[in-house]
Amino acid sequence: MEGTRVQILNDMKSLLNIRGGAHIVWVAGMAGTGKTSIALTLCRMLANEPDILLGGTFFCSRAAGAVERTEAERIIPTFATLMARSVLDYAEALAEELKDDPDLAHKAIALQLEHLLVKPLESVALLDRQIVFVVDALDECSNEERLVELINALANFACSAPVKFLFTSRSEMHIRETAIADKSLSSIVHLHTIDPTLVTADIRLYIQRTFDKVTKTATWYTQDDIDELAVSSGGLFIFASTAIAYILEHKSVPGRVKRLQTVKTQISDSTIATAPLDKMYSLVLMQASDPTAFEPAELDEMRRIIAVILCTRAPLTLNCLAEILGLTPEDLRGALERLHTVIFVPEEDDWGELRTLHASFGDFMFTRAPEHIRVCKGFGHDELARGCLERMSADDLCFNISRGSTSYTANPGINLGEIASSLVYACLHWAYHVDLASVRSSFDEKIYSFLQHKLLFWLELLNATWDVRRASSLLHITASAVCSYPVLPR
Repeated sequence: MEGTRVQILNDMKSLLNIRGGAHIVWVAGMAGTGKTSIALTLCRMLANEPDILLGGTFFCSRAAGAVERTEAERIIPTFATLMARSVLDYAEALAEELKDDPDLAHKAIALQLEHLLVKPLESVALLDRQIVFVVDALDECSNEERLVELINALANFACSAPVKFLFTSRSEMHIRETAIADKSLSSIVHLHTIDPTLVTADIRLYIQRTFDKVTKTATWYTQDDIDELAVSSGGLFIFASTAIAYILEHKSVPGRVKRLQTVKTQISDSTIATAPLDKMYSLVLMQASDPTAFEPAELDEMRRIIAVILCTRAPLTLNCLAEILGLTPEDLRGALERLHTVIFVPEEDDWGELRTLHASFGDFMFTRAPEHIRVCKGFGHDELARGCLERMSADDLCFNISRGSTSYTANPGINLGEIASSLVYACLHWAYHVDLASVRSSFDEKIYSFLQHKLLFWLELLNATWDVRRASSLLHITASAVCSYPVLPR
């Protein structure tokens, strides 16, 4: 929001713009303190700076359906792709590297760095501009060992090239032990050390403007109400965002007044950093799971849907998830009706993806939520594994699924028919969900049936969607995940 975070944004822009000085700017802070918003705003600012080339960005995420964005190995190839789109000389030099080894994007991080960034940059006549790369939420990368390797490699690269890096993350131990914490190399901004009165003032402005924007008359809240919400946030922007969404979700003025008072009375100060946000999440979920207002079966279904959304590996539309779970879109939308404060539900069933509004919601639901509403990762993967295997047993996973006119012409030479996104998801991710299920052996019989009747059709779909290289790894995961199922006589 314009007018917020002004000082910190200007300070970091200066650090990234100036020649010499720190090669890395590291913004560290706990979940919900606004690190991603700062990074995104800085990217927009840097894109308009004449003396800076925004070389590439990668926004890591553990949010539902973003598994590819948790893999550190994808960061350098993404930077190379974005640089090639912006700088012709770089693109030509990169193409030469790829001629020698087309699979560089799948190699070790050290080789990626040398051939996808270092060597192509040596051929670029753009060295009069400062090149900046941005990686947001490093802590959300899933493999700590690979992440440490990446950070150290990029830090060494920054010391010998006209590039700078903006990193954001929580201050996790494995990150603090890398070169990122070297003060001779990095300028470190700890968000929790910023004057709390400045942070509270920004949150107050955000609440005030949001209320003003949706309200014709300001009679249902006072300045004291806004001040109390801002102070209660404890410096967490995600708390303010969640509280506002909860209050404004009610369309009537009396309803909003009641919710505002509920937030004010139930959110109290605490010495635990996550307490305000946890209490806000609990407030939303307790209301959504009120046993006096909903049947036990409805509450079980809501918990099931939450667990599934938190465990998906790729973005899914409402239609797509409904097909995988064997529900109608109307039933799925109904189960999510009370959760819009914490889960984004697109207006159209077949457009826009379901997603949680912040990664902290998943952390809360898996570890800190009240016991009667807490969910288990294993349960979410159980449901997705079962749904994927059942989806692949349907008739539309069949011979010539892509409706190609001939098998003698490579895919780019023919028009392939559209394949249902729910079937594509099931074929690409079923083995991962089986591997992470609570009782993997319970799927042995379904997997045996699938391999016996659908294996070749599955391979054909992977080929048609350019993912056939995944087949061996998926089968390897399956072989290690399930118990040996006896071969039945024909």
